[in-house]
Amino acid sequence: MLKRVGLALAVLIVIFVAWQFELVSYGMMQLRGQLRVVNQSVPLEEFLADTSTTQAQKEKVQVIMEAKQFAFDELGINYSENYSTIFDQEGKPSMFVVTACDPYSFRPRTWKFPFIGRFPYKGFFVREKAVEEFNRVKEEEGLDVGLRTAGGWSTLGWFKDPVLSNMLNRSEGDLASLIIHELTHGTLFVKDSVTFNENLASFIGDRGAIMFLEDKYGKGSQEVTDYIASNEDQVMFRTYLLGASQRLDSLYKGMTDLEVDEKQVLKDQMIEQIKVDFKNVPFKSARYLSYFDDFTPNNTFFMSLLRYNSQQDVLEAQLDGEFGGDLLAYLEYLKKRYPSL
Repeated sequence: MLKRVGLALAVLIVIFVAWQFELVSYGMMQLRGQLRVVNQSVPLEEFLADTSTTQAQKEKVQVIMEAKQFAFDELGINYSENYSTIFDQEGKPSMFVVTACDPYSFRPRTWKFPFIGRFPYKGFFVREKAVEEFNRVKEEEGLDVGLRTAGGWSTLGWFKDPVLSNMLNRSEGDLASLIIHELTHGTLFVKDSVTFNENLASFIGDRGAIMFLEDKYGKGSQEVTDYIASNEDQVMFRTYLLGASQRLDSLYKGMTDLEVDEKQVLKDQMIEQIKVDFKNVPFKSARYLSYFDDFTPNNTFFMSLLRYNSQQDVLEAQLDGEFGGDLLAYLEYLKKRYPSL
């Protein structure tokens, strides 16, 4: 009987692998990449004790440890051992992300994964594989496609997520925001709700970073003031491009009966106008002034902005209106309301 059960199970596995060969192959490739990152990571204490670690790196590691503890104690982030180790990227990106979107609407292309649902992006540890997927989707499906690197990611508890060494190049506030962002994913991640998940993590990360700096240096301190000021250009950048996304969305909705060539002309004209008008945004620093000089965005660019930032005003209104700005109470409410993976 046991032999028959074992044989039947083996047959089922073979059938499944044959039926879902591409998915199984991708999963194994990602597993190898993730295990390499995890296995080659070292405890933060070991990294701090290493004589080759610079004083600046040690200070950033201390920021990570402090931001984690603050998130656990003050923000309602669930305790985990994430970001207690570090992986040396040797200055190179570790994850490459492919996104895709309908060329004449903001309807993202999604990839389905077992258990965790659908995602509007697909990650790769090997750049060549990401480029292959980029080209395949572009040529076979005729979609707008994007390829970017990831500054960090969360495995939602499947692995102990390490600090990536490139993170240490960020400012104190940006680093705290990123760590809190990723820890938020590990605390609350709603299946098939990526836009909500990313907006929430961005919101908690941004608000949490300011609270962290206020707790560390005091409200109204130079460190807090400088961090808020450094984000003003980023806020203007997001605000302008979210408005541009709305202009494009209105254009797409109004040209459903047009031929493809006509749609493309109208789309190209509006994106060029968006680039021209961008020059008039009153940025305080030179960071964004030449942003589109050698880059013409497609729908994946605007979809990414919407995915991470389109619900910020809604979240802020709910936090301030219903919870009096109490981020801990707000996150506890959300954890009870939504089932998390």
